[in-house]
Amino acid sequence: METNLLARITSDTKICGGKPCVRGMRIRVVDVLELLASGLSPQQIITEELPDLEEEDIRACLIYAASKVNHPVLVAA
Repeated sequence: METNLLARITSDTKICGGKPCVRGMRIRVVDVLELLASGLSPQQIITEELPDLEEEDIRACLIYAASKVNHPVLVAA
């Protein structure tokens, strides 16, 4: 399930400087995350802010962000 959703997140050097975007559109993952962080619900984002998005796109942004935060970092002793 997560893999299918992560396929919605794309990076293309010709779109938003290669930043992760939703389905090749000029909607960056960070834009969606900032709207959620400001208190908007997924439904509000879809109906009021970014009508080209689907609910699965928002979930994909959250999964993408979680995977980046959970990236293991190895430190040499």
